[in-house]
Amino acid sequence: MRLGVEAALVRGELVAGDVDVEDGRVVAVGLAGGPRGRVAVPGFVDLQVNGYGGVDFLSASTEDYDRAGEALLVSGVTAYQPTFITSAESVTEEAVRALPQGGPGPRVLGAHLEGPFLSPDRPGTHPLEHLRAPDVALLDRLLDAGGVTEMTLAPELAGAGLLVERLRERGVVVSAGHTNATAAEANVGFDLGISGLTHVFNAMRPFRSRDPGVAGAALTRPDVVVKMIVDGHHLAEETVRLVWSCAAGRVALITDAMSGAGAGGNGGTFQLGDVEVAVEDGAAPKREDGTLAGTVLTMIDAVRNLHALGVRFEDAVGAATEVPARFLGREDVGVLEPGAPADVVVLDDRLEIQTVLCAGQGDVVARD
Repeated sequence: MRLGVEAALVRGELVAGDVDVEDGRVVAVGLAGGPRGRVAVPGFVDLQVNGYGGVDFLSASTEDYDRAGEALLVSGVTAYQPTFITSAESVTEEAVRALPQGGPGPRVLGAHLEGPFLSPDRPGTHPLEHLRAPDVALLDRLLDAGGVTEMTLAPELAGAGLLVERLRERGVVVSAGHTNATAAEANVGFDLGISGLTHVFNAMRPFRSRDPGVAGAALTRPDVVVKMIVDGHHLAEETVRLVWSCAAGRVALITDAMSGAGAGGNGGTFQLGDVEVAVEDGAAPKREDGTLAGTVLTMIDAVRNLHALGVRFEDAVGAATEVPARFLGREDVGVLEPGAPADVVVLDDRLEIQTVLCAGQGDVVARD
């Protein structure tokens, strides 16, 4: 099956020509005869999705995952991590157990546990009553519940180093987030194996001239992937450009989407774990006290927003594909090349999605 594209994004470079897909895999790129104005890129990989399409993943059923997955595909996401904000231990364990195993729609890569080992000084929308001090036994119980692939924690908490060690032993990627860590405390955590920073500059110690905090430390370390929300609300345009100038090539776009994303309409009240949040006119969701609570951002809009700020198209797409895949150590997602699974998004010259394939199946969106 020919995709009908002028070029394809292969390992960060545009290769002229059409793409052929057979039996769920890409078999050839650079074929003659593709029409002008459309480009194939790898399917997007979202590391942080709290909910989507009216579904909150913390309480989602199999049918809920199917519904959310259909909505995610429309936005170009073909692989993602359901993300669970801090909640009661039993609720988190049940959410991890409920992760889908295979099935149609975008690939569920594993759970991202955002908490409970977070700073009470930087909780964001996480309920304070569910935050916990580092506890290896509790960590083991959460991991034993199922397929956890990432955990966000505050590296300055007493005993956090033991958590990092255990997480790495069990093959779980570790990020710093919701943290009041100084640069020195952050660097200790990075040296121990923390390899990511969750939503840079949000819910963390502010950057100051003589106290750069965890964000300043991460931006100066080539071994740390910096995850960034580019929705026009969480970061100023200048801040996005600053992050990119420091960390281009290791910036991963995330949506931090909650259930209101991809749900249609411009507003309403939605759940984010135990927290009720309001969305008005497509703006960032907020709790009653005004605290930002996730986003209604789609990944295609995150790519568009980053590109509009002067980042090359190839690099903006890479921040939603190759970088998050590399962060998780996954070679089967975030790439378009012969032999790879046919997780593909076809874009027109306005960056509108024309087609989405997941393992070669789909044509989820088709616009002329």
